[in-house]
Amino acid sequence: MKKIYLVLVVLMLFSCKERSKKISAPIFEVNTVSKRSSVAIDSFKLAQIKDTLVVVFYKANNKTTFWEDDAIRKKLLPLLNNVAGEGLFTKDFDLKKIYDFEKKIDSLSDTQLLTYDLLLTKNLSRYVQKVSKGKLNPKDLYRNWDLKENTINLQELVLNFQKKDSFDSAVKSVRPNHIVYKRLKEALNIINAFPEEDFQKITINKKIVLNDSNIVLPAIKRKLIYWKDLRVMDSLTPIFDKETELAVKRFQKRHGLAPDGVIGGSTVKALNFSKKRRKEQIIVNLERWRWYPRRLEHEYLIINIPDYRLYVVKNSDTTKTCKIIVGRFKRRTPVLSSKLSYMVLNPTWTVPPTIIEEDVIPAIIKDRNYLAKKNIIAYNANNQVVDTLSWNIEEAKNYNYVQRLGAHNALGLVKFMFQNRFTIYMHDTNAKRSFEKNFRALSSGCIRVQDPLRLTEHLLDDSIKWNLKRINQIVKEGKTKIVSFDKDIYIHILYWTAWSEKGSLFFRDDLYNLDGRLYQKLND
Repeated sequence: MKKIYLVLVVLMLFSCKERSKKISAPIFEVNTVSKRSSVAIDSFKLAQIKDTLVVVFYKANNKTTFWEDDAIRKKLLPLLNNVAGEGLFTKDFDLKKIYDFEKKIDSLSDTQLLTYDLLLTKNLSRYVQKVSKGKLNPKDLYRNWDLKENTINLQELVLNFQKKDSFDSAVKSVRPNHIVYKRLKEALNIINAFPEEDFQKITINKKIVLNDSNIVLPAIKRKLIYWKDLRVMDSLTPIFDKETELAVKRFQKRHGLAPDGVIGGSTVKALNFSKKRRKEQIIVNLERWRWYPRRLEHEYLIINIPDYRLYVVKNSDTTKTCKIIVGRFKRRTPVLSSKLSYMVLNPTWTVPPTIIEEDVIPAIIKDRNYLAKKNIIAYNANNQVVDTLSWNIEEAKNYNYVQRLGAHNALGLVKFMFQNRFTIYMHDTNAKRSFEKNFRALSSGCIRVQDPLRLTEHLLDDSIKWNLKRINQIVKEGKTKIVSFDKDIYIHILYWTAWSEKGSLFFRDDLYNLDGRLYQKLND
């Protein structure tokens, strides 16, 4: 009997420890049994509150407490208890204090009830601010950032919670409404459902292909099973069989890798991401989407830099997608919002200062025939042509370098202009094969578009004046032509590396190494 009793005690202790590990924040329980009298807040107390949203909240409620009614509080407490489900950090909220007050709600004095009420409103204010506009200001973090800060009426968002029977709509109005934000929240739910893991890092000496035998394959299969790309197996062999190859292709597709079924360095790198790191990636992307425009226009282009893809959206429907090439790490494509101004068929290329200094001048020093080979003309300050013999390295930075139009031109056959302080634009390219590459962070900051003439036809949307045949005809004439848009088409160049689709997680390589640093800042 003593042994049985001892076993029961150990099991109970173990069970308590396990439960304590799972509970990351207090669970609030509210019994709707009573409606307490409100407590007045004197003006001196209100004047000491630093959060203006809290002050506005109580002034709108006649300077009295608001949350004394159990039925009202029952709606707020689950919202605060689930801040982690919104990608927020529980340490930024007073959950333990709220839990302690709620446990003894029926025995609180008026002074304590007032303190508790203020605590709830302060935490609601934090929730509204962090969810609606984010914890951080991106302009404090990034130089290549040109998005206008969202105009958000925080007072209105907070006061919505006082309206009768409108709590759910008040919460909805706080959150960004874009489909990607919703898919990121779903991604957070999905990844939270995965068990904790402790996988060893995988290393390979060479690529692994179908029918290969390798001692690392059981570890790879375990990770594929964990991420639900491979079905659960009774035994894991060191053979790269067909079923595992299909699982690898599924994994590669979800991670933006070439789905060739070959286990190489990029696939192993993605496999070595832990659940913790993927969750952090989802959290930072939720923060980004709080910075991005809350209301997108009737017709717009949206570009996801790490996904190398452009989407044309009209009336909330995606009407066309294109592969793109974006800026390499040292010459990053900036995050910005703008509006298409016009497009140029058969454009010339005026070489930007950075490329002049870092590429063109060093190339000319090595080979004086470089300009002729690239069909580039140099002009001095008086707009006179500078020939090869009179080219002066001391004046070289002040010259204007223009590449003639034609198929050899770096901009290809068309460029799309939009206002921005980085002087970047979208354009065709004379290096068509680059679109066949999986890694396409190759440009000097501008965005190269695959099949741009079809994109031109799609955007102009005039089957009579601007069909593909007519566009090609203009191109063949070999003359520069500027074409204006007769409608407003906006462009949003954004950066996100995670989302979900139909219950599956999708990730992209963090091209500019932004995710880790942002998570650290959020966690400070």
